[in-house]
Amino acid sequence: MPHFFISSKDVCDNKIVISDKDNFNHIVKSLRTKKGEKLLLIDENQIQYETVVDEILNGKITVNVENSYHSDRRLDFRLYLAQSPLRSDAQSELIEKATELGADGVYPVYTDNCAINPSVIEKKIPKWQRIMLEASKQCERAYVPTCYGLTNLENIIKLKDEGYRIVAFCERLAASTLHNYCYAKPIQEEEKFLVIIGPEGGFSEREFKLFRDNDITMLTLGNLILKADTAVTVALGNVIYEFENYRKN
Repeated sequence: MPHFFISSKDVCDNKIVISDKDNFNHIVKSLRTKKGEKLLLIDENQIQYETVVDEILNGKITVNVENSYHSDRRLDFRLYLAQSPLRSDAQSELIEKATELGADGVYPVYTDNCAINPSVIEKKIPKWQRIMLEASKQCERAYVPTCYGLTNLENIIKLKDEGYRIVAFCERLAASTLHNYCYAKPIQEEEKFLVIIGPEGGFSEREFKLFRDNDITMLTLGNLILKADTAVTVALGNVIYEFENYRKN
């Protein structure tokens, strides 16, 4: 069922009026939705609405609400990614996968070995935010994550002061595996857990020293050296697995 984000202001009793131009064009012009067809809508309060199209007129879609409930399509902890952007389409795919896996936000980080000019990265951020929106629609997320502005590792590390738990995946200098680390210190519900992934050329010696000086735990994903985009998917997936596995036990 097609899934779209709306404002709670659009909801009145058991009717919703969709007047947002992007939503209207997608629903009517791209999907060619007709009266009587069903739409899945969700507002900023994460209330999900199962609806049926009642009328399409003058740039507005009126739907009747058949059922509503609080969406549970989100992780039970807050997962963040700080990552040095990649070249070509790999970064767009990475942003899409991070969204599908439930990340709350992605911090593009300019590192010593980053292959992209900072000005180029900054121009791409609106595009990456749009990808997050479309991916959130596709996987029926309860809300759209955020692609933050370009930053550096020093600023990411400062997030520790805001309650983030931060780990960096540094294959060759890792102190432990993710599994052993999470077994000793399990991820808690609603905890902010931030994963750092480096560029295609790896972290510099200066950045390794920065991690050590600031007590950032360096972890490995195994004996193989993974490409940066592969490492992101594996790292986020494994973090989610460790959280769910601990909760079950």
